Amino acid sequence: MSKICLTAAAVSAALVSASAMASDGVDFHGYMRAGAGISGDNGGMISQAKNGIGRLGNENDAYGEIGLGKEVYNQDGKSFYLDSMLAGGSTSDKLWSGQNPQIVQFNAQAKGLIESDADAVIWAGKRYYQRHDIHITDFYYWNTSGAGGGVENLTAGPGKLSLAWIRDDVDVKTVGSEKVIDQDKKSPTYGQIIDKDTQKTTSVNNNIIDVRYAGLGLWENGSLELGVNAFLPNEAKSQDLDTKSSYMFTAELTQGDLFGGFNKTVLQYGTNGSAEQMTTYGAGMGVKAVTNADKGYRLINWGVAAPSEKIEIGHQLMYANTSFKENQDDHSVYSIVVRPMYKWNDTMRTIVEAGYTAEKNADLRSNPIVTDGDAVLGSDLGDKALSKFTVAQAWSAGSSFWARPEIRVFASYITDHENDNAFGDSKSEYNVGIQAEAWW
Repeated sequence: MSKICLTAAAVSAALVSASAMASDGVDFHGYMRAGAGISGDNGGMISQAKNGIGRLGNENDAYGEIGLGKEVYNQDGKSFYLDSMLAGGSTSDKLWSGQNPQIVQFNAQAKGLIESDADAVIWAGKRYYQRHDIHITDFYYWNTSGAGGGVENLTAGPGKLSLAWIRDDVDVKTVGSEKVIDQDKKSPTYGQIIDKDTQKTTSVNNNIIDVRYAGLGLWENGSLELGVNAFLPNEAKSQDLDTKSSYMFTAELTQGDLFGGFNKTVLQYGTNGSAEQMTTYGAGMGVKAVTNADKGYRLINWGVAAPSEKIEIGHQLMYANTSFKENQDDHSVYSIVVRPMYKWNDTMRTIVEAGYTAEKNADLRSNPIVTDGDAVLGSDLGDKALSKFTVAQAWSAGSSFWARPEIRVFASYITDHENDNAFGDSKSEYNVGIQAEAWW
């Protein structure tokens, strides 16, 4: 038997042995949203600033995540679990469109290997890592997902400690000049050599060190989670980008059993690249390796309350500020979103969502560039202000605020208070449509 065959036989035997001791089932989990709609003057549905004014009736895409996981070994208190997920999205205007599915999770998690701490998990691979989000605005405020490894749920005093190294490379756009031939259009065979401004994109190796301490009990139903993230660029010798490390600090206070639900208050502080993310709804992924930002912070309060058996209310409040090292005024953002629902019975409800967000000195460019290590400053800064009101009739698999799948029909009215021509020749626009959303 060849060496290859011997190896294959050994692997096969190991898998058969391990599978016989592990759970028989395969975990199937994921998320989806899809639907269709129209707007007044723009044809198909529009989507505007959903992180700031709310997502209900304000999503015009189809998006899905399909995950499969299985415990492949379980013996003597030690287990190994394999998890995987494909994710992809498309526009909702036609059947065949959009991106190819991406591998967003592929990892192994081992539990019970540290005999003195049975709940500790050692992991490696690619994964969604301990994400924190606000569902009604699809706003992830703490998300350092990527490829890497670490150990989580280590017992440390009254709480749990998690340590991780995650790689999250970032693109840096730079400007420069190069000599090109300026051809004479009248005489194409003649021209002169000139200096021409150019743009190029270079990828920088970026590394995240993630340290979290969770489950610190304060009082009845009150707990605190603390974390620090270091974003450390590892610039190649061939690159000369003046990259800078940045840091993000997070404190999250959770109060359970409050008005029939829960409430979270989050304080975050960032420097350099992560400072910019405070006002751009960033979460700790894609942190700029080259930035002009100095420091930033944001204060978030969100939660869900159930003041009566028939009514549940979700909300988001946020204020954020970023300051800069150079001659640029502070960028500030605030957001108010509320989503109350009335339950007619266990499967039918009426939902309303109202949101307003405003920004001062926002960067109006979609892809800022940098030169000499600093962001290009200028006249592309300005104010933004949008509002949205949505009413929806929904049918769901249960009466809870979180019950899914949910099928909803909706009508939304969106206004841009800073741009009279935001939607063609109007400052307002409406969406009418139908959407399904589910997680499992």
